[in-house]
Amino acid sequence: MQISRRHLLAVTAVGALGADGLPSRQVKVETMFRSPGPQPNGLQATADGLWILDQGDNHAYLVTYEGGKVLRDLKTDSVAGSGITFDGEALWIASTYSSEILRADAHSGRTLARHSSPGSGVVSWTAADGRRSPLAKPAPVAAAVTASSVTAAPASRKATGAHGLEWRDGRLWIAVPPAKTLYRMHPGTWTVEQQFPTPGNRPHGIGWQGKWLWLTESNDNAFYRLDPQTGQAQEKVQLTDADPLPHGMTIWKNYLWYCDDVGVVCRFRL
Repeated sequence: MQISRRHLLAVTAVGALGADGLPSRQVKVETMFRSPGPQPNGLQATADGLWILDQGDNHAYLVTYEGGKVLRDLKTDSVAGSGITFDGEALWIASTYSSEILRADAHSGRTLARHSSPGSGVVSWTAADGRRSPLAKPAPVAAAVTASSVTAAPASRKATGAHGLEWRDGRLWIAVPPAKTLYRMHPGTWTVEQQFPTPGNRPHGIGWQGKWLWLTESNDNAFYRLDPQTGQAQEKVQLTDADPLPHGMTIWKNYLWYCDDVGVVCRFRL
């Protein structure tokens, strides 16, 4: 990879240059609280609190940032949901195993609209190259396929859809692991306005920091700061092998919040 002068200057300010040619740094991760559901997989920060979508019980929880006290508990129609965002009026939910994007009432959980997920299909990675959480129990020999962990033979894997969701300026941004692609959708016409490939093969949560779009890459155990105009990665935050594995992600007041689907919610300062 050719290194630009901009990247070299960023190395001085941010940290070491990684093997992929990106400025890369490590951070101190804080585990904030246990999730109210068994398998948190999507996060969205709002002024009212932190939304958590759980792929185990398919509930959407609104919790406090301090301590994770449950403010709202909604049963949703998602199937092993993996992403959640808020458009100011309603929730958008990635229903992973039905390959749908749902718009749901933020007070009742009732589904208001259903859309097909762009880029749905079978993910390219398998148990051999899929990273597992350091907090997880040892995997059984014949573990079942879940929305976030593929451990069965390739022939038995199911098609899935979107994971990370973010609302921005009237548009819905969607990270889709099977396609290894980020999409910007027009919600009214449900058409793709922009798309670009993701840095790795297991994109998950996404979140905005000013003009930059951050992307979780679960198999890389990392987060990438992307230029949303080009999709080009500008910087990488690399977690350690001992840190909880990132799945859902959101950004609030210069902290990046993420969840490990074993049941913990974490954060670090950007």
